[in-house]
Amino acid sequence: DHKITRRRLGEMAQGKDFLNLFAYTGSATVHAAVGGARSTTTVDMSNTYLNWAKDNMQLNGCIGRQHRFEQADCLQWLENAKGEYDLIFIDPPTFSNSKRMETSFDVQRDHIKLMTNLKRLLRAGGTIVFSNNKRHFKMDEEGLAELGLKAQNISSQTLPLDFSRNKHIHNCWLVTHAE
Repeated sequence: DHKITRRRLGEMAQGKDFLNLFAYTGSATVHAAVGGARSTTTVDMSNTYLNWAKDNMQLNGCIGRQHRFEQADCLQWLENAKGEYDLIFIDPPTFSNSKRMETSFDVQRDHIKLMTNLKRLLRAGGTIVFSNNKRHFKMDEEGLAELGLKAQNISSQTLPLDFSRNKHIHNCWLVTHAE
């Protein structure tokens, strides 16, 4: 359901430092790297998926020290992360209470805390592409404004034709610093 989003990430990535959280097989990272990202950081809790992401990068000729892979609980990683990124893609689970996580995660309940941590890593002029699959997700725009962020809902623009029968398959937002 994210092929249009990935294509868009590739178009946005030229010369940017890119972060992919809850990366799964790293396809968003591949699009960013092929699109000319200066660097990529790919974070996922699963070693299996992270190795798959590395393989996908290699198959697409994207190799080098500018492409980092981190096996970690994304929520914990975000709490301690250093560095700055111009483009961040995050597609967290709707809910998780994995034994490997310190606490449970609910995207509706926890998205402002997530944005608080993401803002710390977002360069001036940077963009967070935030997506999730919660059917009736409501972005807390007031909470974002308090953080100095604003969001633009691009869900309908990122929905592929082959998913058009289910208009609520995902929510997708561009989150930027409020000017």
